[in-house]
This record gives sequence, structure tokens and C-alpha cells, in this order.
Amino acid sequence: MDTSRKAVAALALNRFGLGPRLGSIAAIAADPRGALRADLDRPRAGELATPGLPSSAQAFRTVADANAERRARQITMAKAEDAKGQAEPSMREGGEATANGREAKMAAEAVPNPGRQIYLNEAKARIDAALGSEIGFAERLVWFWSNHFCISADKIQSMSGAYEREAVRPHILGRFQDMLEAVESHPAMLFYLDNTVSIGPNSVAGINRTRGLNENLAREILELHTLGVRSVYTQEDIIRFANVLTGWTLLPAADNPDHGGEFAFNRRLHEPGAQTILGKVYLQGGVEQGKAVLHDLARHPATATHVAGKLTRHFIADEPPPALVESLARTFQDTAGDLKEVAKALVASEEAWSVPPSKLKRPSEWVTAMVRAGGGTTADPRRFTAGQATLGEPLWRPPSPKGYADDEASWIDGMGQRLDIAHTYAERVAGALDPRFVIDSVLEATVSAKTTEAVVRAESRQQALALLFMSPEFQRR
Repeated sequence: MDTSRKAVAALALNRFGLGPRLGSIAAIAADPRGALRADLDRPRAGELATPGLPSSAQAFRTVADANAERRARQITMAKAEDAKGQAEPSMREGGEATANGREAKMAAEAVPNPGRQIYLNEAKARIDAALGSEIGFAERLVWFWSNHFCISADKIQSMSGAYEREAVRPHILGRFQDMLEAVESHPAMLFYLDNTVSIGPNSVAGINRTRGLNENLAREILELHTLGVRSVYTQEDIIRFANVLTGWTLLPAADNPDHGGEFAFNRRLHEPGAQTILGKVYLQGGVEQGKAVLHDLARHPATATHVAGKLTRHFIADEPPPALVESLARTFQDTAGDLKEVAKALVASEEAWSVPPSKLKRPSEWVTAMVRAGGGTTADPRRFTAGQATLGEPLWRPPSPKGYADDEASWIDGMGQRLDIAHTYAERVAGALDPRFVIDSVLEATVSAKTTEAVVRAESRQQALALLFMSPEFQRR
């Protein structure tokens, strides 16, 4: 493994950042570790200055209003056509009824769906932040935590980008406890994991209705977000925690034109009484009961180990070095879940620099690195999100609450699709981008002799660029 200054700088940019761009290797070669720490120490690191984007609640209301207008137009058109048919019975036949239905549908579709554009605007802000960042360590932490606490745009598209901006970005370098409370109380998470339909069986609403408890949010908090699967909790802990979380919901848009989509604690849905979780009794106290449980989960040793293992797997190796996991878990506990200190401990570790760059980049990381190397600082969100979907990692659309997998086995079968994307991108930029310039000036000659020879021997610029983008230097970190 090359240990020259340039090679270590390239490793830092790939392993912890979003890949080299022109001048970045030279800029950090003198002190790669210090440059990574400095990226975390920037004011408001990881946050986005996006005054034009709506809050999650505003986006939710906008889509709800459009849906209501669409339904109203469809009903109005259907009623008008029915009235016309009754007035002219001789003209009303099967074909006429079908035409009426088509006209009602067309009237509804005339109302644009704002959800898609909100999603694309949020995607563009995220993509541009990644392409424009000097190093990208803070941005990679955003991606990690957003996947750890994932939701899906397939279920709540309007809030998917705002959720990341509001609940994840402000806390990536703060206390884990604060991020945990922010994500679990965010309306997008409550909607995604069905807590909005969870009712305590002995609550006022539970007694008056037949619908009851939903365990999804409680289970995923314990299994995925904090303690880890099959760790120290039981099924009884899940049920009791689900009772604690009843009443955590969001205001419906139809009844709340000014505050629909915002978090609300509805006491009529909340299961009364004390609950015992992991052997500790939590007395009745409304929304504070749930916050108290989250506070203790954030500080639990099992949570420290689970988080340390996931961070190590994401940044260092599919098989996390046990000593590094133990060290990060200890830092997590000693600092009361200070995520900046945990990230700095990761960078300071010996394993972070001695483990060879053999970890396969996820599709989003690879595409971003490719465009950064090509000099891109902004992107068409439609094209970019379509590319990620083709590669099996559609933005904010994980297949389950577990998020996207972080191991090679889950992504290696997609190399054929990566080749197609590499050829497409190379064709688009070949006229202005010299592959030797990328090797010599962007990558500072840190690619292998084998890769360089393949690029030099290519029959065209497009082929040369595609070979470079498919090389181990681009695929692995």
C-alpha cells in the first residue's frame, strides 16, 4: 500500500470524503488527518443554506392541498357529466360513460403534483452540496446518519429531503441523544413507521375505537437505531416502548391549514400509566415519558457498540476491526455520545490508515466521485436521481427501515450498470475532459500503473474515461 503523502491524501478523500477534485490532493497532502478534523470544525458543518426550500410541514401541506384540489375537480367533473347525462338520456350510452370518466380523470390530472418537484429541489441541494464540498467528510456523515435513521420517499415523498435537513444535518456533530430525539419525533419518521396510527389500548381513543397499538417505531428504534438487533431487549420491551410512544403523531393537513404536518402529542391516544423498559420504570408523564426512554437508550452501552460497529463498517471495512469498534464505543460512552469526538477518534485511529482501500463504494459515492473528478459542481437532479435508481440506490428510497446495505456483497452485482453509467457520463464530458488531465492533475498520479496504461491505450477519450471511472481507484476506498 502506497504511503506517500499524495497517496495518503487520496485515501483520506476517498475513505472519508467524496473523492478528489482538482487541487484537493495537493491542498491536504501536508496533513490529511488535520484536514479531515478541520472539515468537522467548520461552522455549521453539514448544514445547508437553503432559504428557498420549504419545511417538511409546509411541503406536506402543499401536497395535501394539491391532492384535495385534484379530488374536488374530479368529483365536480363527474357530477357535471352525470347531470348532463340525466338531462340527455337518449345520448347516454356505454361509450359516453367511459368518456365522462376520462374527462373527470383529465380534470384531476390538470392539477400539478408538487411533491415530485419538491423532491427534485431537495435532491439538487443535496447533490450540489456533495459536488461543491472541499473534502466531503461532514457530508459523508450526513449520508451515513440519514441512512441509519432512514425514511422512504416512496411513502412520504414531500418530507424526505426536509427530514434530512431538519432532523439529521444539525446533529451529525452534536450529541447522539439530540439526533435520536429529533429523528424519532419528526413527522416524517412517525408517518413512515406508522406511529400516527398507533393507539394505546387503554387510552381514551383506544377505548372508543377498535384500532390499537402499532409496534413498528418502537421495534426499529431498539433494533436498528440504538441497541442493535437481538441485543439486550425483549419483545415485551418493544410492546411497552410502543405504549410509551402512543400519542406521538402529526397534525393532519385537512384540519390545520397553518400547522398541518407538524409534530403533535395527542394525549387522547397515549397509553396511560407507568411502563417498564430494560428493567427501568418510566412513570406516566405524557411526551416526556418517551423522551426519557430515548435519553437512556442513547446512553446505553449496547447503543455505543452498535453505532461504533456501523461507523467502522461504513468507513473502514466490511468486517470491522474489533479493536477499533471497541475504541469508538468507549469514546462514545466517555463523551456522552459526542458524535464529533467519535468521528475524530475514527480519523485518529491506526486502522483508518493501515487498512487497504478495498471497500466497494456505494453507487451514490461512486457517481459523486466520478462527477467531482470531472469538474462538476452542480447537476441536473432528474438525471442524477435516475442514475442512482438505475444503480439500485434511489435517493431516499431504501428497501426497508434497515436502510441501504454497507457491504460489497450487496452491490457487486451492479457493476454492469456502473459500466453503462460510466460510458454515458464519459460520452457527455469527453469533448472537454482529457483523461490524462484527470490522472495527472486531479488524481495527482495516485492511480496504479496498470490503470494508467489502460487509459493511455484506449481507442478514444470516451473509452479512456470510462476505463478510468471503472478502475479500482474509483470503485474502492
